[in-house]
Amino acid sequence: MTLDAWIALVVILSCVVVLIVDRLAPVVVLGGAVVSLMFANVIDSEIALSGLASPAPATIGALYILAGAVTATGTFSRVFDRLLDRNGSIVMLAAVTAAASSVVPNTPLVAMFAPRVVRWSQLNGVSASRFLLPLSFASVLGGVITLIGTSTNLVVSDLLSRSGEEPLGVLEITVVGLPVAVVGVGVLSTIGMRLLPERAAALSDVDRRGREFQLAARVTAGGPIAGRTIAESGLRDLDGAFLALVERPDLERRSTTSLAASPHTRLEVGDVCCFVGDVARMIDLHDIEGLTMLEEQHVTAAQGPDARVFEAVVAPGSVLVGGSLKSVGFRASYGAAVMAIHRADGDVGGQLGQVTLRAGDVLLVLADESFASRWRGHADFSLVAALEEQPPARRDRSTLVILATAGLVVAAVTGFLDLFEAALASAIVVVAGRAISLGQAWRSININVVATMAAAISLGAAVSESGLAAEIAGAVERANGLGLGDAGHVIMVMLATIALTELLTNTAAAALMVPISLSIAADANVEPRMLTVAVLIGASCSFLSPVGYQTNLMVFGLGGYRFTDFTRVGAPLTLTTLLISTAMIPWAFG
Repeated sequence: MTLDAWIALVVILSCVVVLIVDRLAPVVVLGGAVVSLMFANVIDSEIALSGLASPAPATIGALYILAGAVTATGTFSRVFDRLLDRNGSIVMLAAVTAAASSVVPNTPLVAMFAPRVVRWSQLNGVSASRFLLPLSFASVLGGVITLIGTSTNLVVSDLLSRSGEEPLGVLEITVVGLPVAVVGVGVLSTIGMRLLPERAAALSDVDRRGREFQLAARVTAGGPIAGRTIAESGLRDLDGAFLALVERPDLERRSTTSLAASPHTRLEVGDVCCFVGDVARMIDLHDIEGLTMLEEQHVTAAQGPDARVFEAVVAPGSVLVGGSLKSVGFRASYGAAVMAIHRADGDVGGQLGQVTLRAGDVLLVLADESFASRWRGHADFSLVAALEEQPPARRDRSTLVILATAGLVVAAVTGFLDLFEAALASAIVVVAGRAISLGQAWRSININVVATMAAAISLGAAVSESGLAAEIAGAVERANGLGLGDAGHVIMVMLATIALTELLTNTAAAALMVPISLSIAADANVEPRMLTVAVLIGASCSFLSPVGYQTNLMVFGLGGYRFTDFTRVGAPLTLTTLLISTAMIPWAFG
């Protein structure tokens, strides 16, 4: 080995140790490895900066903007909720998640679906741990159906193109990824279902609840709630909120009757349900089908692409004190809509617009981003603070988001635009079409993932440039006694990639293994695309531990899982993925 290769080996091994210890973020470790190799003169600045010059990080950034628009408009949420309500089976959950994950990056998709799974589980009296792990695994399986399903795929494609080969097409991996996903969903729904644990999260949302807000919603005609009891409608044990009172209007007497919110109370069209709960649940209530918030008209008017959620505390000398939201014309006067009210010393009653406001009342406000700067320090409010909670979904832009997503896939698949151009165009469309504001678009980009991708691409190029990849490839070929031809090479590459993925992260494993697999392909005189796809499947399909993939970590604490839960359920998935890939990859790419 040359001196450069030895230096690269030492740096890579140090990188692996630090990542296993898990004291520093992957982007810091990978970036530090690249900088160390540059200072040691193993690579020049052009190689060190190659990740930043790559279109892959910018592509995933554009896809995150599209995913942010999906979240902001609730494009898939109602369909997801209906499927859960009608079926509630793991097979439907896994199938829908895998299909959606094939066109939307899986990390933001799980971030959007996971709270809905928790809410549905609690409404139906089942453990969320029975569904959250399949949600994560299904999103991973869906991510290998197309090139845009996960950022790791883009890293692999970029490193392949840097070797002089054509980058992977959007649907090029489908011939392997689709069978892997279909069989994986089947395994999750049969063997996996029997292995799934029933756990309780260490800390539920109810435990984390701070101040309680109150809002009122009317039961609408034709919805799934009218004519059902409170227990049957799922409004009895909401996560982080509870139904405190039901007001039934008496049209003949022009009065209302207060009913106890017992599980057996049957709801009728026009009933006003008074809820109490934390901020997140008050916003989620806007998404329950069959309920219309009494302030829905004002909320809809305030919903824009740059809408945010604020807390505004009514000041003692405010003109609001002694009046109601309706009497002071809050929407017109302040350019905002009140979604819920918190009062420290008691209930505020049913209809928010008629509540007599007091000093100290906390208003949960939906407004544009300038609301805080306009009213902070004003005599009417003693405090105005922006919250991190997502505003209610803007469903009027859902069609635009669907068209942008479909256009991305069609343009990239047909070759009308390359993947970067198609992703950028879709991001521009959803921003220009006001499905998401520029501020929201920027916040939806996971900078950590983008930076990690750039560092990983640079490190992969460094492994190849230093000669280390060629040395490892030569050692692998000399030790190869399997005699299985293409299948043997695919098995070796996938096993090594899977092991690195579970120890490190999928992006780091891909960055290390792609140059090595390309060198193995050159030494063994086999198709480089074949072994590159083997790396892609091995790096993307992480099922054995919670640390190998970001979506696994997202559901790890939420479902109250143990480390071994992933290994137990993930082992049959890993085995079937390995077997199917070994059969399909040589046939499709050999």
